[in-house]
Amino acid sequence: MALKAICSTLAVASLIAGCGSAPSDKSSRYASRYDQLSQIPLQEGYLSKADSAALKDELLFQRAVQSYLWAQPALNIFAMKEGSERLFGKGYNILPVWKERLNANTLVTTPNSDVIYAMGYLDLKQDGPMVLDVPPGLQGILDDFFQRPICNPAPVAEKTWYPEPYAKDVWCGDVGLPGPDKGKGAKYLVIPPDYQGEIPKGYIVYKSRTYNVFVFWRAFFKDPANLGDPVDLVTRTRIYPLGKEASAKPMQFPDGSKASPNMLYPTDGAAFDMLSRFIDSEYVDPVDADMRGMLASIGIIKGQPFNPDAHTREILDKAGKTAYRMGRAIAYDPPPIVPNTRWYPDRQWVNPFPVNTEFTGPSFKYLDLRTGFFALAYSASPAMAVNMAGMGAKYPVAFRDADGDPLSGGKSYRLHLPKDIPAGIFWSVTVYRPETAAGLANGQPFPSINTMDRPDANPDGSTDIYFGPTEPAGHGKNWLKTVPGSGFFVILRLYGPKQPFFDQSWKPGDVEKLK
Repeated sequence: MALKAICSTLAVASLIAGCGSAPSDKSSRYASRYDQLSQIPLQEGYLSKADSAALKDELLFQRAVQSYLWAQPALNIFAMKEGSERLFGKGYNILPVWKERLNANTLVTTPNSDVIYAMGYLDLKQDGPMVLDVPPGLQGILDDFFQRPICNPAPVAEKTWYPEPYAKDVWCGDVGLPGPDKGKGAKYLVIPPDYQGEIPKGYIVYKSRTYNVFVFWRAFFKDPANLGDPVDLVTRTRIYPLGKEASAKPMQFPDGSKASPNMLYPTDGAAFDMLSRFIDSEYVDPVDADMRGMLASIGIIKGQPFNPDAHTREILDKAGKTAYRMGRAIAYDPPPIVPNTRWYPDRQWVNPFPVNTEFTGPSFKYLDLRTGFFALAYSASPAMAVNMAGMGAKYPVAFRDADGDPLSGGKSYRLHLPKDIPAGIFWSVTVYRPETAAGLANGQPFPSINTMDRPDANPDGSTDIYFGPTEPAGHGKNWLKTVPGSGFFVILRLYGPKQPFFDQSWKPGDVEKLK
């Protein structure tokens, strides 16, 4: 029985060689595994040494999986930070800018190729409170390293535009056009979670719940051939420690477009090494005490080395691989406990952000939705989450075609967008690789088509976007190439969404197979 228990324990992600072959029926295989665990015998109320060890291995596996899923937002953004700093350097003064737009050479989850990006990282523990001098006309987000928007530490006079459940007197995360400066530019002061000093006047103050802070700027362009103005706008940013403007390091704006940074999070046991580094770098928030206890049980404790033995490392590796797959399962098919995860009852479009930025439910948090979202994406702000005409953006996602089949790079498809696409700023269609959620490397300059590309319209004003491995005759301007042997998914972005999107008088078609 001991061997049977050990084999069943290690068979969580896949059956281990030597433990017997799996029944062909999937439900039988899983039922067998759970039955074996639940039927380990007790002799006079006690377990054998072998069975006890097997159950402890199972507990290690389960806690590791749950730790990964809980930490998914942090893993994603911490991987971005480490990947960026490996290539561009580290410091508050380093703000990489994708000056020729972000192409598929940059490996990061679901980036937008159709704006100018800048992404930087602050360390408030090392550098203290930071001032961000934001130029007029920018649109940006400031998040902590659980990817929660950082907010005013106290109510402010300047009223927000946020609808319920957001406060009318507390701004969160938004900077520039959707933020408290309303696109006029301002000096923002970001203070750490344990800051006890006085707050000087003359700043818009945000208080982070983590020492690490994500700085995410976006600037729009009107013509893909003229990117100078938005790049110039972003590079007018100045960041420096409070009270040290004169002695601050000079700003650096390395060009991300000319590099190939890998900013993807680990999908195996290496995730726990990264998680240990993150925990070591961070503020101890009492709110996280239970989850830190979970981490401690797998060997991750702030200020202590993380050195699992070979046996533990093997289990953690399987746990990381399993948790990564669970994140995909949740993202591709959000659980029914979450409301409004589909934009339309008769179509395949998934709503990846159907709740508020804290993923708060009636009396709990939507943990699965948070995991699924940050498995495939990064950053959050009220402007992304609210359903309000003219504000922020909306991001319908298609993982499946009209028949319910996963999108395949070896097949050809068409997406029909009726006329008057409801985007006040611009719209775009982008293809991504499911394994990484990075832009699909398809050999085209960018894995996207947008308003500014001026794709061909049909006589009735509608637009068809084509996907497939070969260019459709006469539709090359509207074609996004796919790669045989690699699946893909599609995001339709609507910046400045208009009312017809929300009242659904305008609806995109499904991605349909071409016969």
